[in-house]
Amino acid sequence: MGIMTRIASDLPEGYGYVVLVGAVGNTFVNMWMAINVGRARKRFDIPYPEMYSTTDKGKEFNCIQRAHQNTLEGQGTFLTLLFIGGLQYPKITAGVGMMYLASRVAYALGYYTGDPDKRRWGAFGHIAELVLLGNVISFAAHQLEWV
Repeated sequence: MGIMTRIASDLPEGYGYVVLVGAVGNTFVNMWMAINVGRARKRFDIPYPEMYSTTDKGKEFNCIQRAHQNTLEGQGTFLTLLFIGGLQYPKITAGVGMMYLASRVAYALGYYTGDPDKRRWGAFGHIAELVLLGNVISFAAHQLEWV
């Protein structure tokens, strides 16, 4: 039996959903945002390697760029919480992970309007983050035999 087969056999039933959300869903959301930044670069004539525009016409570009950058900034935390929390609660974690990804899309669509206040459309993602954090705390408490 190969090592990957042994590892996979030790994972809880339903962990594949966690993998789909983290590896596939997260990648699609990130790629969608990256494509939108690339399109905005062309539309607003922002050359590489400039991260932001300093012109008035570039405010909308900056909002599109920041939506993607902000998502990347939180990606490490999201994936850590997802993959660890999924070890104990795979189906709940996968569902909440999808909620988080949907919130990132809503956040981006709001921010893409050029009105930074509309990024609040994705605020429900903070609920998902708290649930994911709770799953990880529960997993740790069980591993440490505190409960």
